[in-house]
Amino acid sequence: MIPDFLIQKLEVQYGKEIAQKIIEGYGCKRPVTLRVNTIKATKDKIKEVLNDLNITYQEVSWNKDALILEGAREDKIQELDIYKNGEIYLQSLSSMLPPIILEPKENTDILDMAAAPGGKTTQMAALSGNMAHITACELNKIRAERLKYNLEKQGASCVYVMEKDARQIDDFFSFDQILLDAPCSGSGTLDATNPKMSQIFTEKLIKKSVASQKALLNKAITILKKGCEIVYSTCSILKEENEDIIELFLKLNKIEIVPIKIEDVPLLPVSIKGTICVAPNELYEGFFIAKLRKN
Repeated sequence: MIPDFLIQKLEVQYGKEIAQKIIEGYGCKRPVTLRVNTIKATKDKIKEVLNDLNITYQEVSWNKDALILEGAREDKIQELDIYKNGEIYLQSLSSMLPPIILEPKENTDILDMAAAPGGKTTQMAALSGNMAHITACELNKIRAERLKYNLEKQGASCVYVMEKDARQIDDFFSFDQILLDAPCSGSGTLDATNPKMSQIFTEKLIKKSVASQKALLNKAITILKKGCEIVYSTCSILKEENEDIIELFLKLNKIEIVPIKIEDVPLLPVSIKGTICVAPNELYEGFFIAKLRKN
């Protein structure tokens, strides 16, 4: 059951018609999607394995390394050698967008501020040919261990794990690129069939997320080199966790928007031009992304 307060928020922000489509999106069962880990394998090799197993798949126009599997079960894919060897990574399509939008470069210092379990971190390593210098931050010890396990499995040797609250990083650090996939309420990824949703998804959770998002983005701007870029993302579709956070720093003239151009992705309306909010549907989870340049 979707909590009444969320339905109300969605209707106020998007209008009843779009809100209804979002609620329908919460009820969709999405297919398994994977990213080929180009540090260890080629897409042709992975397609060959899938063809041999009679697993059908679709390509993704905006991501040459992604495949949508048709009728495959996640637990069955996890039994395959290509999964066990780290040649593929099971990842939602929406969560593959932020690293692609950041465009991680070789020989640059990159910070991943909330890295575990490591899907986006390993994707950035692969996109840079394993040649960037990535610092992956994770406060929680158990999650940090999971992150280290995934990095090793994926062969992402260019990543250093910092067990620290990213809000407490010393200001003498400086980075060329930052990915801030901020902790959020998860309002874009809700499962309408979850009977415990009203216990998990609360107004208190949104307020806590907002406080954390402001502090993290403020820190990100402080330790980013001038003229360099941050990608801010959340798996929330609520303005208070997205545009409202960005707006604070735009007003202070600390950042400017770098417009995002992406095709073939279902989008919701946004109040800041150049940012995107992915609509939850049968293929995608709800996700907000902004690319920001430090003034």
